[in-house]
Amino acid sequence: MHSRIIFGFSITMAFCAAVALPWLAWQEAQREAHAVAADMTRAYASAVLHRADKTVGQADYAIRQLLTAGAEPCSPAALGLMRRLVLATTYIQAVGQVRDGAIVCSSMGNVRIPLGRRLPQGVSDAALYPHVPLAAPGASSLMAVERHGLVALVHRDLPLDISISIPGTALAVLHRETVTSSAPELARGSVIRAWLAALGARRELVFFDGERMVVLLRSERHRIVAVAAVPANYLEERAAEIAWRLLPLAALAGLLLALALLFLGREQRSIAAALRHGLRRDEFYLLYQPIVELGSGRCIGVEALLRWKRATDEQIGPDLFIPVAEESGLITRLTERVFELVERDAAPYLAAYPDFHVAINLSAADLESSALIDRVDGFLRRSGARASNLMVEITERGFLDLDNAVRVMAALRERGVELAIDDFGTGYSSLSYLESLDLDILKIDRSFIEAIGTPAATRQVVGHIIAMARTMGLHMIAEGVESEAQAAFLKMHGVEFAQGWLFGKPMPFAEAARLADGQRRALARQACAG
Repeated sequence: MHSRIIFGFSITMAFCAAVALPWLAWQEAQREAHAVAADMTRAYASAVLHRADKTVGQADYAIRQLLTAGAEPCSPAALGLMRRLVLATTYIQAVGQVRDGAIVCSSMGNVRIPLGRRLPQGVSDAALYPHVPLAAPGASSLMAVERHGLVALVHRDLPLDISISIPGTALAVLHRETVTSSAPELARGSVIRAWLAALGARRELVFFDGERMVVLLRSERHRIVAVAAVPANYLEERAAEIAWRLLPLAALAGLLLALALLFLGREQRSIAAALRHGLRRDEFYLLYQPIVELGSGRCIGVEALLRWKRATDEQIGPDLFIPVAEESGLITRLTERVFELVERDAAPYLAAYPDFHVAINLSAADLESSALIDRVDGFLRRSGARASNLMVEITERGFLDLDNAVRVMAALRERGVELAIDDFGTGYSSLSYLESLDLDILKIDRSFIEAIGTPAATRQVVGHIIAMARTMGLHMIAEGVESEAQAAFLKMHGVEFAQGWLFGKPMPFAEAARLADGQRRALARQACAG
């Protein structure tokens, strides 16, 4: 059942991966297209603003020069200065003197030119005439900027005469103080004056209104705003262009990820099937790591470590097969096999030495029913071992059903079996277990032991764990001890027992028994010599 759930989950995740990555690629293409369109539109608006600033700046310059010259209006001196100013600027078409809404003289001579309609203005002292009537038929191409009775004529299209590569792009220059709601003073394409209100006091505004990408840039020198608007079809084309680059890679990545997830799901199922096969073919065996008493150096027991060697001689590590066994519901069968293997390997030795124990790891599933009690009773009866020969270690790989666990563990304690919490500090329930379960031993995880004598942040944790265990009256076993310095530190701080490569690597039980016997004889000789 569990393996089918895992495989079904793998198929679901594979499908999601195959769909999600192309979808994410399309979203990224849309985002990048918007960014590119915004950059292009901003560049257009910036170019328009540059030309508009230059145009207004040159008009202001020409008018200031005429004002400061003090020449008699329309005098030969004034007309000569007007001609020189036009020749000296690049954007000004003509400058002149204004009286009664018309140019009475200018750099073009004493020709009267009506200025046409004046736009209503705010507080500015400048007046704008958007269309200066000319004698030639058709719409006027000139507009006028008038101040203090002097005027500069500029070509309407000049500020907008920039190179654009996106068809349908709209450009405009708006005067910030124009109070009319009519069309913009200078525009190429459709531009909405109401956008000025959205700009407010900001220097720049970028937005997408569903139809166009719009950028407004405020001039820092004059009362004008440059506008550029790029049509939405450019964004769509750009997004499609980017998507054609991203989607094949995303689809390939999604396919590969989906295949990887399916492969992992299949591997999970295949490992679960191989576990069942391995249990039937007796492919599992135990190695035993010595546990020593730090004060005397005596080997007082071993921890049984399950190993799997397939018929093909392939070794599969417990970090791979234990999680699969838990997911597939096979973990209790593995625990049963561990008891069988301990009985096969160690029964005579345990019966002969009641002070020597074997530690066996249990999972959360093992503590969910009284079947474990029957298994322990059968083991003790068949092996001739005593309850003192057995210690069970509770791991934190899964959540315990504490109600059932408390009942099962109480029955074990009644029989004299010692109870330990394994790898303390690395799981999510350590403190909860200490509060809820009647334990005898706390095993300090190797990750904290490795930090002893190093600058690692966890180096302080081991001291707190030791202090807590002593307060609660728990014995302690330190895991992963590999140096004399670590052993000395632990002994000095009251840790009674330890295991690790300093005392012995995992080994067959016969070797562990010889090690324990050798230490026992050595201690006996020391006692006799003393």
